[in-house]
Amino acid sequence: MPASRLAILTAGGDCAGLNAVIRGIVCAAARRSMEVVGFTEGYEGLLDPGRTKLLTPENTRGIAATGGTILGSTNKGRFQTRRGANGQIVLPEPLVRAARTALEQNRAGALVVLGGDGSLRTALQLSRAGLRVLGVPKTIDNDIDSTDVTFGFDTAVARVAAAVEDLRTTAESHRRMMVLEVMGRHTGWLALHGAVAGGAEIALIPEIPFDGDALVRLVKEADRRGQRSFVAVVAEGARAKTGRQIRRQTSTGDSRLGGIGAHVESLVAARTGRETRSCPLGHLQRGGPPTAFDRVLGQQFGVRAVELAADGMFGRMVSYRFGSVTDVALADAVGRRRSVSPDSQILRHARALGLFLGE
Repeated sequence: MPASRLAILTAGGDCAGLNAVIRGIVCAAARRSMEVVGFTEGYEGLLDPGRTKLLTPENTRGIAATGGTILGSTNKGRFQTRRGANGQIVLPEPLVRAARTALEQNRAGALVVLGGDGSLRTALQLSRAGLRVLGVPKTIDNDIDSTDVTFGFDTAVARVAAAVEDLRTTAESHRRMMVLEVMGRHTGWLALHGAVAGGAEIALIPEIPFDGDALVRLVKEADRRGQRSFVAVVAEGARAKTGRQIRRQTSTGDSRLGGIGAHVESLVAARTGRETRSCPLGHLQRGGPPTAFDRVLGQQFGVRAVELAADGMFGRMVSYRFGSVTDVALADAVGRRRSVSPDSQILRHARALGLFLGE
């Protein structure tokens, strides 16, 4: 049975394109005489059903070109999953009841979740508990299985490429090596695509532990040829063959990945004498307006979510495969990470372009 009123929320880290998806859902729903209500602050909004916004084509006009999310988001809060005895992610029953109550009180027949792997795992648990749920994949890491690309990735790649180009000017001026640390805990899609797009010489990614000796040889040999500058793009989850991923303590006491850029800087400077600087790109790669591609893809994803809801096809995730917007079972998409495989075409082409990958 189709839903006459949809609820939506944006969960996890923000990225460009979230507002484009919201706009796509709202416009497509209005064409079918369906209302859309947005829960604010991610899944936290389900614990406070009064924190909602009625979304219309009028009050969402122009948002597709803006970054962030008009609904707000959180990747920490009370709405947390846990692992059961079998190691599977489960959602405590009180949270399931709270979600069901929130939807009932807002007369919403289905919930559309815009989120990454963790947020979609929660969506899957709600679906298995009997709620009518749809997922839309969002992550700048591009690591969700069953979709060739996620919205937000193209914009983040553009940010990385622009940073590489900007760092090149100071690197050339001072005969330096510049190390740009970007996001990517488990996968290197962002670092790899950003390095190729920006024209970097080096990309270090989690899937290929790097050889520090080979990196040093590369820099020394280029020095002998008179090369003035290097730019390396390093994913935060990258590590040396002989080491571990580097973590740092935050002001709140959490342990997070970060610091590999400074490690590579120290390694190169100490063993080559080359003046080296590191620069973490940080949340700049998440912010700002989306690229045209992400604006179009985001709105298409929103339209497809509404089509699924209208057809009563729940427990699905919108997907982009082979140049078309389609959908897959939510259970088939979450929990399986899409990594850069050894036979990836982008790896082969990056090597052909002369990009050093740490091998």
